[in-house]
Amino acid sequence: MAKSPIPAGTRDPRLDMFRGIALMMIFINHVPGQIYEQFTSRNFGHSDAAEAFVFMAGLAATLAYGPRIAQGIRWTSIRKVWGRAWTLYLVHVFTAFWAIAIMSGAALWFGGEELLTKNAFKPLLTEPLAFLIGIPALTHQLGYVNILPMYAVLLLGAPWLIRLGQYSPRLLLAFTIGLWALTGQFRLNLPNFPFEGGWFFNPFAWQILFSIGILTGLALRRGERLVPVTPWLIWPAAIWLVACAFWVNFEWAMATLGHVTWQLREWGTPFYLAGFDKTFVSLPRLSHLLALAYILSLPGVIPAFAASRYAAPFRLLGRHGLPVFAAGTILAMLGQAIKHVHPGGFWQDTALIFGGLALQLLLAFAREKLAPKETPAPRASAPAPEHAAVATPKPRLAAR
Repeated sequence: MAKSPIPAGTRDPRLDMFRGIALMMIFINHVPGQIYEQFTSRNFGHSDAAEAFVFMAGLAATLAYGPRIAQGIRWTSIRKVWGRAWTLYLVHVFTAFWAIAIMSGAALWFGGEELLTKNAFKPLLTEPLAFLIGIPALTHQLGYVNILPMYAVLLLGAPWLIRLGQYSPRLLLAFTIGLWALTGQFRLNLPNFPFEGGWFFNPFAWQILFSIGILTGLALRRGERLVPVTPWLIWPAAIWLVACAFWVNFEWAMATLGHVTWQLREWGTPFYLAGFDKTFVSLPRLSHLLALAYILSLPGVIPAFAASRYAAPFRLLGRHGLPVFAAGTILAMLGQAIKHVHPGGFWQDTALIFGGLALQLLLAFAREKLAPKETPAPRASAPAPEHAAVATPKPRLAAR
């Protein structure tokens, strides 16, 4: 089959659709205790929407910034990437302080004091000055409000990762696997304060998902696949996904296979190869995400559905990922507070989840309608002189 490179400015509907679905699942998972969290992807395997989110972030960054970075690492090629990282930092601080305000309001007016003892809120009461230092310094990250700092750090290094992948995909693959292994072996991480330990979403480990996303984006830009379509890969990937679904849903499988992984660790196998640690992206989690991404990337039904009108709401959410994620984070914290103060039942859960999703969809729709539209360049009434510079409209980036 002939190559069909993707031109700059082209959006892949599959990326928008799956990013929108991942944002929905992240929101649902971030309101624990309601019935709908039983139906998200984490209930059918070892990875969840967070791994998918970071993988697609690397892919989207490559589609958006790769063409300029291909011209070389200079300020003009990294300015927008680092600007995006700064935006992520500001959004993180904004959502973190809204989370503090929501939980504080629940404690102050609705008897929800216990909320301030969970999810890393406790230092707000016991060490308020250290807490206020840690939030903007990113050394103290609240539960459910802690993925954007890792994403921002990855974007700071993205220009060099993308450029390395453009120079040699094999070198980038070797680098990302090597760093992931070293991180797990020596437990490398960024520091916390005032808590001890490191970041829950460890950038040194999670870069492997981001970098594999970069490699996927580079292949997509060339009109190729990173991993070929072959039965020798399709069947093992599909079998592994089915096995993981059984593993996490049946007690006998949990006990039997859990004992196997425990025994492997007793024999000296590193925990990041035979465990389920999320901070260090353990091998079972990584392999599940890669198998899922491979199966969902196969030609046929998925690409056709992604481009159809039925997937339009998912694509809309995915196109406006950051504001939707920020709104979903704040709404999820509000949902947590409501569930704690008034546990409710089916109808309250339904209102919280579908009401929150509807508000996120409304936000994405408003941004779509109110965003400034590009105007085509005016047609010249006469041929331009050969020496004249002809202005062309700037292509739209492939990811926001």
